[in-house]
Amino acid sequence: MRLSLGIVTGFLGLKSFAASENTVKPRQINGTDYKVGFTPLKTNWTDTVGTSPWPEYPRPRMQRPKWKNLNGVWRYRNTTDSSLESPPFGQALEKPVLVPFCLESALSGVTGKNRIWSWYQTSFDVPSSWKASGNSVLLNFGAVDYEATIFVNGHKAGFHRGGYFEFSVDVTSYLKANGANELLVYTFDPTDMDKVQIPIGKQSLWRSDMIWYTPCSGIWQTVWLESTPTEHIAKIDLVADMHGQVNVTVHSNSNSNIAYEITVHELNSDDAKKIANGITGTPFIFTVDSPQLWTPDTPTLYNISIRYGSDIVQSYTGFRTVSRGVIGNVQRPLLNGEFVFPFGTLDQGYWPDGIYTAPSVEAMSYDLKVLKNVGYNMVRKHVKVEPALYYRACDEMGILVIQDMPSLRPQVDGVGQLDPAAQPEFNRQLALLVEQLKSYPSIFAWTIYNEEWGQATSPPWPEFGLSDMVRSLDPTRLINAVSGWWDHGAADFMDNHHYTTPQCGTPLWYNYDPADTSGHNAGYDPSRIGLQGEFGGIGTKVDFNHSWYKTLDGQSAYKLADDILHWNYLAGNLLTQLREQVEEFACSGGVWTQTTDVEGEVNGMMTYDRSIIRMNTTMFKDEIQALYAAAAKRANKTETE
Repeated sequence: MRLSLGIVTGFLGLKSFAASENTVKPRQINGTDYKVGFTPLKTNWTDTVGTSPWPEYPRPRMQRPKWKNLNGVWRYRNTTDSSLESPPFGQALEKPVLVPFCLESALSGVTGKNRIWSWYQTSFDVPSSWKASGNSVLLNFGAVDYEATIFVNGHKAGFHRGGYFEFSVDVTSYLKANGANELLVYTFDPTDMDKVQIPIGKQSLWRSDMIWYTPCSGIWQTVWLESTPTEHIAKIDLVADMHGQVNVTVHSNSNSNIAYEITVHELNSDDAKKIANGITGTPFIFTVDSPQLWTPDTPTLYNISIRYGSDIVQSYTGFRTVSRGVIGNVQRPLLNGEFVFPFGTLDQGYWPDGIYTAPSVEAMSYDLKVLKNVGYNMVRKHVKVEPALYYRACDEMGILVIQDMPSLRPQVDGVGQLDPAAQPEFNRQLALLVEQLKSYPSIFAWTIYNEEWGQATSPPWPEFGLSDMVRSLDPTRLINAVSGWWDHGAADFMDNHHYTTPQCGTPLWYNYDPADTSGHNAGYDPSRIGLQGEFGGIGTKVDFNHSWYKTLDGQSAYKLADDILHWNYLAGNLLTQLREQVEEFACSGGVWTQTTDVEGEVNGMMTYDRSIIRMNTTMFKDEIQALYAAAAKRANKTETE
């Protein structure tokens, strides 16, 4: 069935430079030989992407007016490890590639396999007004998987490791006084070859069962230039709570301690609601009187301006407080001091045409609108990090996010074996994840480990120290140390994975024993919040017009229904069971698997191409509201008992 969505049609009035008259956005068209590559399955957006993809300003929490989008057709060469010693300066690389789509995707035009070492090439001009100002020019990358070495006009300008994280390179000193500048990017992405253990989520070069997917290599998020003063804002950490208290740290590129001015604007206005002054590099706290609070039902956001010398950036925030507390002897997650029942889907974020990258912001937002339309108030972003515009969409729509850390490869030579060298890098990148995303109001909780993937299976258990690290970086959110099993009692959640029968907040199936390391610790620990971290997993075989694999044997799920009618029947039964566990036990949240089909895994709310919505939307709306009502009734009942 198709769904007509009469809800959020765009971003809700936050300031954006995407259409500003000051925006400079010519595209890079390096040759005319680009075309979409082969894909077994298209979406409704595949053929609308063109050669100017993702034109929106890509960093909504720190926007500047002078910027230039470098997405478009670049040149590409598949290469070898040794080629980094002799970069192809001044050469025309052989193949076209559409940035920002990873090399394995149809939309990249490459659609390659085993793209371990790669060269990208493009050229760019710097607007004359930027040169005249004497400002710096920053080259920004949303994400490159896995390592990126940057060359500008024959000079090595920067290096970055970590396939999910944004980074910037100051290229001012490498620019030509006049004319085009050559940009080369060398990427290395081993994924899971040869026992390598790096954060990869569900990417795999060699696994073929249903829960491992096509890898994503190279540039897969927007690349852009921006003009900044020599002394400028490098990062903003900002959180605002239910009492109107704003805690902000403005970091400068020089780590100096200089005054700045911050303005919180009235809703839908340029008028100032509050003006305050702080010092860069130092946490600064001030209070805004009587703010409207951010909740999933009322996702109110406030525009913010920060002036640091001649650098002016636009940002935003929502006022809300995430915590946990005991209500009627049950540990509950709290939003603004009240028990909220977070209920959403396992959100993989894969696309048949773009793999890791949606064809457009419109396509990316469509998934969230479908979920919001039936009443889901949360997504668990599963072992992947999305572009910043995804989190802005969640902020604006009122969708809570449980954000997973991308997992290490689960096995090396045996179940649960961990390469000792992998742990320090995992720890470093976990810190990058928190630092990059901790200012988005929609982020509700962090997940460190999914099941046993890359988790050490002998003491000392790493999740205790990592929970402490995450808490030190972000004390404003909850932490799910281990989603699924091999749980030893760390952090805020007791998280169970059980597909065919939910087991949320109840001791009926298993008793929790933190000393037991021999199997799944899937019981209930009353000292923490009971969460059904994954359940459902029901699927149906899909017509080949809407399936990644063109054989029925290639389609699988944890449980297959005969058709969509029976799929909804089984789904209704599972939702009823979860509601009963809310009513009778200590269930405080749930995650349905999953938003969409992914490749051979056919258990989504929608097919992989987003063309068929399996949900009986009336039934799902009723059942989800019944869950919320049961949680509210249980909270009120236990408070008065």
